Amino acid sequence: MAWDFDTDPEYQELLDWADAFVRDEVEPLDLVLGDPYDKADPSFRQLVRPLQQQVKERGLWACHLGPDLGGQGYGQVRLALLNEILGRSRFAPSVFGCQAPDSGNAEIIAHFGTEEQKKLYLAPLLDGEISSSYSMTEPHGGSDPTMFTTRAERDGDGWVINGEKWFSSNAKHAAFIIVMAVTDPDVNAYEGMSMFIVPAGTPGLTIVRNVGVGTGREGSHGYLRYEDVRVPAGNLLGEEGGAFAIAQTRLGGGRIHHAMRTIAQVRKAFDMMCERAVSRQTRFGPLSKLQMTREKIADSWIEIEQFRLLVLRTAWLIDKHQDYRKVRKDIAAVKAAMPKVFHDVVQRAMHLHGALGVSGEMPFTGMLLGAQSMAIADGPTEVHKITVARQILRDYEPVEGLWPSGHLPTRREAARARYADALERAVGNE
Repeated sequence: MAWDFDTDPEYQELLDWADAFVRDEVEPLDLVLGDPYDKADPSFRQLVRPLQQQVKERGLWACHLGPDLGGQGYGQVRLALLNEILGRSRFAPSVFGCQAPDSGNAEIIAHFGTEEQKKLYLAPLLDGEISSSYSMTEPHGGSDPTMFTTRAERDGDGWVINGEKWFSSNAKHAAFIIVMAVTDPDVNAYEGMSMFIVPAGTPGLTIVRNVGVGTGREGSHGYLRYEDVRVPAGNLLGEEGGAFAIAQTRLGGGRIHHAMRTIAQVRKAFDMMCERAVSRQTRFGPLSKLQMTREKIADSWIEIEQFRLLVLRTAWLIDKHQDYRKVRKDIAAVKAAMPKVFHDVVQRAMHLHGALGVSGEMPFTGMLLGAQSMAIADGPTEVHKITVARQILRDYEPVEGLWPSGHLPTRREAARARYADALERAVGNE
């Protein structure tokens, strides 16, 4: 039996290096550079490339991938401990070669792609030379695949795609897009959809607009229209009809990695909260002397630690089973818990900063918006709660008869019957 909360010294040394490296070299990039996915930006090449090289020299590049793809093949527990650090910075995942959606796209091409697809798309993606996009969600159906209507139909030696996709992140910077489309409308959605690789600039592929989040009018989430978009047969990713299985492989890892990085954001808010508590003076002394401030700090610390343990336990289960389906309930629980912890801790930190907290001079409003985004991305919280409950209830059977199994009179009667002889002897011996 192994149940350990220690990190082996060799890996801890790497984590310590990553912690200092992200703090000193990477986090400042968030304040001076634009979009981490704009690989054509000269400033990106000048500032980020040397940092990526340092990461590669330390052996921490694309650690989610196996050695055959240039990574370390780390399990989820190790990735969790690393992502707790990387999540502090917008640019850190790109510097470490594990940015979403590129990491997930790389993973599915590695697992399901042909040798030609790996050569054309995976190799430059892993080298950090290009960005990619994942085109699944549709405007009318959200993330529910049974509602998707985007079609891909055979035409000669290729496929023709028609439809619209919504929130295809980083599409404007992507060299290629992985799109999910219905290929057989006569079977259920879980067997009738396929995935295709669509190169940027393919005729008929249009970015209707780039959607922002919150008050941002111009963002990086592409609203895409596919109008007779033709791709060769070789651009089918995986088997025809296999899109759902591919998507679940991709999304399972993505959800737990979002949670790992969220821990970093929540801790960042918590540190700012505690700093404010000991720094801000009132007529009664620092905020830290006030009982309600202490309650906010205590509640936040407890919630962060509970959430972190849930994430690490789920990561451990993934490593143990090597099958996302066996850990579906736990991943769903992490996904459902994440936005509430994120929101609650950030809201308390914002409140302790007063007017400064809600201003654009502190990061809290953006963090609150991030919490709401996490409640929607990769499936809304409500869906994941339903998944958790459904998985749990499978282990229970309905009671036979009128009374619940916890009915005390019934249990008492059964206990008396069980111990009747012993009770009679005890009474007789008095």
